[in-house]
Amino acid sequence: MSVYQRLPERPVPGAMVVKLYHSGDAVRGYVRKVTDPAEDDVIFPGEEMEAESAFRLAASHSEASAPIYVELVEDVEWDPSWGTLIG
Repeated sequence: MSVYQRLPERPVPGAMVVKLYHSGDAVRGYVRKVTDPAEDDVIFPGEEMEAESAFRLAASHSEASAPIYVELVEDVEWDPSWGTLIG
């Protein structure tokens, strides 16, 4: 089972972020890669996707030991079927 971290105030460049939010009755997400503070983060792809797809995309674009962070907005509650959330 995958382990994810809550998005910290200062994420590590190279880390992937899965932002989860409500879209109608469903939880959707998008993925971005944290870059140097002087640059804009990279978003993969621009459209929303199901949470499970967002986590798979983040894992496939993650580099070595770079963390995968999770940002929960709009009162989204963590679903344990996605993995373990720490922090």
